[in-house]
Amino acid sequence: MTTMFSTAFRPLGSDRIDPFLVVLWIALIAIALIWVAPIIFIVFTSLKTNADVMGTGAFTPPPELFTQNYPDAWQRGNFATRFANSVIITLVKVPVGLMLSAMAAYALARITLKGKKLLLLLVLFGTMIPFQVMLAPLFTLVNSMGLLNTRLGLFLPYIAFGVPYQVFVLHGFFKEVPHELSEAALMDGASHFTIFRRIFLPISLPILAALLILDFVSTWNEFAMALVLLLDSKMWTLPLSLMVFQGEFGSEYGPLNAAIVTTVLPAVIVYLIFQRYFVGGLTSGAVKG
Repeated sequence: MTTMFSTAFRPLGSDRIDPFLVVLWIALIAIALIWVAPIIFIVFTSLKTNADVMGTGAFTPPPELFTQNYPDAWQRGNFATRFANSVIITLVKVPVGLMLSAMAAYALARITLKGKKLLLLLVLFGTMIPFQVMLAPLFTLVNSMGLLNTRLGLFLPYIAFGVPYQVFVLHGFFKEVPHELSEAALMDGASHFTIFRRIFLPISLPILAALLILDFVSTWNEFAMALVLLLDSKMWTLPLSLMVFQGEFGSEYGPLNAAIVTTVLPAVIVYLIFQRYFVGGLTSGAVKG
């Protein structure tokens, strides 16, 4: 163990301990503890009775595992319905949004179009507008279309606000793909759709996986837009259930934290499944033409 730590503090090929690496490791460990501390608190609290929560420290392990908080949270928060709402909205929005973004990015990067630079600027302008300032006009627009309190009324704004960032990332990646790949296919008579489907989609799978993780987590945890557009509690998603849960059962910290664990667990599972693609996907823009 000592040898492992001493090796981590030494530059490659050197026998001396680098003070900068020591400081860097200390900073990384401190940041990791800051991030992990709330998770430990939530998990421990979700497994305690209300008396244990009041009588023990925040980071003290539960004297006995009290798992009843989880079925209580599921029932009181009506999680069966709201979990289904979140699953339907997320599983439809994420792949559809990624596919639309990939096709738009390909068109802007590899097809000769008049004014495509202006189109790209208009798309990227969407990444600069905080969606919070658009909530009031968005409510008016969705209401005028008769889509208030519907999954479609939430799905469409999610697409609109998610596409610009994905187009920005994918456009940079597609621009760096060697032109010889697409030019050879065009000379052989392939259409742009065939080139996109058979060449660009396969080589962009790592970056699409990274975007899928980011989009899944942001969609699954989105709160403000769902709060404005879903007034009917039967259509609520899981983050809205947490708000109501805290209002009605705020003194019952065990069920409340069990509800939080239940809400974030799917996003954690998705990240663990695709995490091996995450770093590679975020660095895919380094492809050289």
